[in-house]
Amino acid sequence: MIEGPLVKMISIPYLLRMTDGLAPARRIAELLVHLGRAARVEDTRSRLTAAQWTCLRFFASANGSTRTPSGFARFQATTRGTASQTIKTLEHKGLIIRHKSSTDGRSVRFDLTEDGVTMLAEDPLRDLVVSIDDLDAEQRADLMDALSQLAASLAGTRQTRAFGTCSDCTHFTPTGDSGYCACMAVALATDEIDKLCASYDGPVRASKLEEETTNDRP
Repeated sequence: MIEGPLVKMISIPYLLRMTDGLAPARRIAELLVHLGRAARVEDTRSRLTAAQWTCLRFFASANGSTRTPSGFARFQATTRGTASQTIKTLEHKGLIIRHKSSTDGRSVRFDLTEDGVTMLAEDPLRDLVVSIDDLDAEQRADLMDALSQLAASLAGTRQTRAFGTCSDCTHFTPTGDSGYCACMAVALATDEIDKLCASYDGPVRASKLEEETTNDRP
């Protein structure tokens, strides 16, 4: 059986040839989909499935209000039932632990255990991370800006919310080293600002909503 890294080295040049005759936007879309699939390839040593890796990654990078079953289901674009099964598997493996909300007894939040943090060192996404880190700083910044705009634009087109961080969220107001979230009406801890948030409202979506409101005026 051919393992993941070799498949990626062979298949990316092959994909570029296959998509050479497509329109530029279509070619970029196909390449993005391929990179996503290639990054999720598990070799024979992987102890988690692709969905389980995504779940572990999500709970490691989301903020407290987003580390919920419904938050993960939305992020994964799947049903609550399917998301719950993945979460239960990680709980059974001892990689995440649930905490009941202090304000709502029906709500739960998940955190990684020490074993979960250790497991992240084996994340198959690390190969893609290394490749991105090989780009120079300007290329990484441009790529981040372009991908963030694409994610927000697609979410706006499909009338869903994109996930993002506070840095370019319209709800966020910086205050010194921390900040304030108008959506949650709470002050944010410094370590929460760079976490994924389900209440994120990016500038692309905000500008589209403003444009739609303007067009609806008589």
